[in-house]
Amino acid sequence: MLGRGIEIKSPDQIDVMRRAGLVVGRTLELMRASVRAGISTAELDAIAEDHIRSSGAVPSFQGYQGFPASICASVNDEVVHGIPGSRVLADGDLVSIDCGAIVDGWHGDAAVTVAVGAVPDDLTRLSRVTEEAMWRGIAAARLGGRVTDISHAVEQHVRSEGSFGIVEDYTGHGIGSQMHQPPDVPNYGRAGRGAKLVEGLALAVEPMVTLGTKDTALLDDDWTVVTADGSRAAHFEHTFTLTDRGTWVLTALDGGEEMLRQLGVPFGGR
Repeated sequence: MLGRGIEIKSPDQIDVMRRAGLVVGRTLELMRASVRAGISTAELDAIAEDHIRSSGAVPSFQGYQGFPASICASVNDEVVHGIPGSRVLADGDLVSIDCGAIVDGWHGDAAVTVAVGAVPDDLTRLSRVTEEAMWRGIAAARLGGRVTDISHAVEQHVRSEGSFGIVEDYTGHGIGSQMHQPPDVPNYGRAGRGAKLVEGLALAVEPMVTLGTKDTALLDDDWTVVTADGSRAAHFEHTFTLTDRGTWVLTALDGGEEMLRQLGVPFGGR
């Protein structure tokens, strides 16, 4: 059983999602290059929106359930869904930037965490472990497998790297003609459960990891999620699909080919 509401895309539709994914990937590369001490999160948002629209796409986030910006910019103890504004980045900050774009009705969604200047070693490690966990999760996906194969691989990698909190209240998700669709993709759990992984299914894998506990709180803006204990957090995300040849990371500029090769996973892009 695939589960209710799960959307299976045709190859042509996946190709459009790849176009949206490339807009997202290039926008996030621009964000990496733009992050510096002294820039505000609102300035980053303006740069991202201009790039998305000039690429012939529409920001997925702007207006989504009332969200007022084109990116989420979550700083330090903010886990996800931070609203860009007057906050100015400073050396030592860790900022997670989440970005989505729509091309011809199809979505791409990805996120990166970027250090501002020099940061302590524990923050560098937090960011590295989170990104690695995302890739381990993607690498665990196989046609005929199950969604929680991804979840288990994410959790196992984080646990193997030390004492970190894995956020449980927010998950990855299906994606396609809408930004958020079934099935949910948790970042923890036993393998072999959940929806079957089939060709034409697209998923966003997005571990959120903290230096403290897994517990979170929601700020009064009803968007910004923070760690309950004030610890720093990191967030990485990619959208991917499976083809009969292997794995295709739709939001990675190279389709994920380099990282997948390092992990011993066949590249399924076209």
